[in-house]
Amino acid sequence: MALRLKFRLIRTFVITTSGLIVYTLADKFYEPVLKPALQLLDPESAHDFAIFAAKHGLVPKDKGKDWSGLACEVWGRQFENPIGLAAGFDKHGDCVDAMLSAGFGFVEVGSVTPEPQEGNPKPRIFRLEKDRAVINRCGFNSVGSSVVSERLRKRLVHIHAAQPGVVGVNLGKNKDTEDAKLDYEKGVVAFADIADYLVINISSPNTPSLRNLQQKNQLADLLEHVIAIRDATLKELSPKGRPPILVKISPDLTDEELADIVTTCMRLSVDGIVISNTTIQRPHGLLEQQVAMQEGGLSGPPLKNISTSIIQKVYRMTNGRLVIVGVGGVSSAEDAYDKIRAGASLIELYTALAYEGPALIRKIKIGLSELLQRDGFQSVQEAIGKDVFVSTSQDGMRN
Repeated sequence: MALRLKFRLIRTFVITTSGLIVYTLADKFYEPVLKPALQLLDPESAHDFAIFAAKHGLVPKDKGKDWSGLACEVWGRQFENPIGLAAGFDKHGDCVDAMLSAGFGFVEVGSVTPEPQEGNPKPRIFRLEKDRAVINRCGFNSVGSSVVSERLRKRLVHIHAAQPGVVGVNLGKNKDTEDAKLDYEKGVVAFADIADYLVINISSPNTPSLRNLQQKNQLADLLEHVIAIRDATLKELSPKGRPPILVKISPDLTDEELADIVTTCMRLSVDGIVISNTTIQRPHGLLEQQVAMQEGGLSGPPLKNISTSIIQKVYRMTNGRLVIVGVGGVSSAEDAYDKIRAGASLIELYTALAYEGPALIRKIKIGLSELLQRDGFQSVQEAIGKDVFVSTSQDGMRN
C-alpha cells in the first residue's frame, strides 16, 4: 500500500510539473525537460498525462499561419490543413478542441465501442525507443458511446468556444459481441448527427476475429447495413449532409484481399478508406528486438513503407476515385508528402507525436508547404497521386 501511494505521489508530481512546463515554456523544453520526465512513466501513464495536459489546456497552441495551399475540401467539408490526429490518441473525446488548437486540421476520436470495456490487461503499450515505434494491444479500451457522444454534443452546444476543424469518430465493436453489425449500428446511431465522418474499424489486430470482417462477403454485409442505418437515421438530411462512411483496413492483407475490399467499397459507394491500422508484421531491421517480441500492433516508422505502398496500390486500383486517408509512420513532412503523392488526400499521425511532442505538427505543415511549392504545386490537392501513374523512366522523380 505504501509503495502504491508513493508511486501515485510521484506520478502526480511528474504530471503536474510537466504540465506546468508545457504551459509556461512550451516546445523549447520538450526534448531536454519534458520528454525525460515522461520517460519516468510507463507508456500508458505517459499517454494519460498527454490527455490530462491537453484536457486542461496545457498543450501549446499553434499560433502560426498555415500556407493557403494546405487548405482542402474533402467530402464537401473544409479542412484548414490535411494533417490529422489518428484514432487511438483521444479515445474518449476528452481533448478534441485542444488538439485542433495545437494545429491539426482534423481529429479522429476513438475507437469507441457501444458499451464500456476495459480492453486487454496491462501492460499493453510498449516503446521501441531506438525504432521510434510503439507496439500496442489495448483491445478497444473505451468508456462507451454514450459518454463520448455526450462529450461531443456538449462541444457543439458551445460551438462558439470550439476550435475550427473536422472531427471524425472511429467505431469499434465490443469484444464479446457476436453479431458485429449490431455494434457498428449502435455506433452509427450514436454519432451520425454529430460526427463529420465515421470510420468503421475492422482492422485492429487486438480484438479477436475482428479482422475477419475484412473478408469480402462479411464486409459487404456489414457496410450495406451501416450505410442503410446512417441513411435511415438521418433521412431528413440530403446525402451531402450525412457523415461520410470510411473503412479502416489492415496493412497485413494479401493483394487479393485488398482487391476484394476495394471492389466492395467502390460498389457500395463507400466514401473513403483509411490506410492503415497497425501491423502484426515485424519488419527486418528493427533495433529493439526484445520489445518487438511483444504481441500486438506495431506503429511508427517501421510501418511507413508498408502503408505507403498500399496507398499507392489502392489509388491505382480506383484511378483516384476513392478518398484515401494515409496513416502509418508519418513523422516528418517528407513522410506526409510521400503518402500524398502516393494517393492520400488526408494524412494522420499519432506515434510520432508521442516521441516528438506538439511542435511536430507545425514542423510538418511548414515542411509540407515548402515541398509542395518547391515542386510547383499551388495546393496540396494538386499533388495527390502524382507518383502513381508516372512511367518507369520517370519513377522516383519529382515534378
